[in-house]
Amino acid sequence: MSDLPEVKPPVVTPERVVTPVRVVIALCLLAPFVAMLWVGSYTKTDPAFIGIPFFYWYQLLWVPLSTVLTVTAYLLWRRDQRARTSASAERGAGA
Repeated sequence: MSDLPEVKPPVVTPERVVTPVRVVIALCLLAPFVAMLWVGSYTKTDPAFIGIPFFYWYQLLWVPLSTVLTVTAYLLWRRDQRARTSASAERGAGA
């Protein structure tokens, strides 16, 4: 016999399921990081906006955009959690 532990397949619970809502949440949270880390996309001066080079106003534009995306992700997460809680309560009551 070997001393290796028995490998069991992962248990798929409702908390671990990837749903379209969770994908949207991940995209909302990931978009600002990708936009800011992809520096080559905004290392230029034109087009200027009211005299401010593109490099600066593009980064400043992401401050409110990040806020909106984070709030959206939070609201979607809360809605998803409420739906899962009510679904598990209904399953428990029906059993």
